[in-house]
Amino acid sequence: MSGNAAGQQAYWNSPATRAWATEHARIDARFAPLTEALMAAAGPGPGERVIDIGCGSGSTVLELARRVGAAGAVLGLDIAAASVAEAERRIAAAGLPQARVLLGDAATHPFPPGGADLLFSRFGVMFFEEPVPAFANLRRALAPGGRAALLAWRPPAENPWASAPLAAVRPLLPALPPPPGPEEPGQFAFGDAARVRRILEGAGFQAVTLTPCDRPMRLGADAAEIADFALAMGPIQRALLGATPAERAPVREALLAFFRERMSPEGVAMPAAAWLITARA
Repeated sequence: MSGNAAGQQAYWNSPATRAWATEHARIDARFAPLTEALMAAAGPGPGERVIDIGCGSGSTVLELARRVGAAGAVLGLDIAAASVAEAERRIAAAGLPQARVLLGDAATHPFPPGGADLLFSRFGVMFFEEPVPAFANLRRALAPGGRAALLAWRPPAENPWASAPLAAVRPLLPALPPPPGPEEPGQFAFGDAARVRRILEGAGFQAVTLTPCDRPMRLGADAAEIADFALAMGPIQRALLGATPAERAPVREALLAFFRERMSPEGVAMPAAAWLITARA
């Protein structure tokens, strides 16, 4: 494993990302409109075999398993051990034997050649260190004519739900690391449509399409809860790792003020912008 790949594995198994396993209900609520759009584009049907890339705590694995039915099969992969353990628990509780999850890296996992009909991912494909070989590995897992349906974020400027709270508290945070470069893995690494096409076509995919998918991100109905969630995951959480309660307090107050200013009778909603990416093997 290269240094960068090892860094990704260490990061996704660190306290900075634990909320992805423990807070999946709130994450799913925020992503629900985008998830619905992805499911509609993917069109998983009865009897199909699906690979869910970066499956997290298993919400999309469970939904895919319901849609393919007992005659189908869904395999979820993630490199975060806490998320995989939560996904396993949820699959067992749901009683869906057609679903399973593995702790592993989809970039290098030895999938049976041609064993899948659909590659699916909700925000799980932007973190490959070497994306062209990773997607070539995934394409080999598809049967002839198999398809991919993926969601990836467009650039930060189009996603104020993520960028604006960080900007509001940046003066109160310790020095942040520079954002990833345009060819480096990260949350917004697939923001450039030309780069996405280059990666997928370079890996052998055909009929690559990128469709803007814009949905409101409903952050919640209570400013305090939203602020605490912002402190629990993402760049603000990473910046405050090891901070004392006294150091965290002014950041929380600034976040509270930010979200209170944006409160409506329905709570806080901010724009979210993704690419809905489809392709064929």
